[in-house]
Amino acid sequence: MSIIGVLVIGLLVGLLARFITPGPNPRGIIVTMVIGVVGAVIATYGGQALGLYQFGEPAGFIGSVIGAVVLLVLLKLIDR
Repeated sequence: MSIIGVLVIGLLVGLLARFITPGPNPRGIIVTMVIGVVGAVIATYGGQALGLYQFGEPAGFIGSVIGAVVLLVLLKLIDR
């Protein structure tokens, strides 16, 4: 997948995670994109650790959203 495709998917995942996570999220579009991409990476490695994905297999869209939500919750806890 091209880098632009990764950024678009990251933006969609980040936006969904922002809508799912309760409370205010005063972060910009670039941070939302980064949260989506990092959430996908978290979901991929977490899924491999739990045996849900094989090595080299990326996480699915729902797994990426879950990873981004986990990242947003951690960021909110650290931000306090």
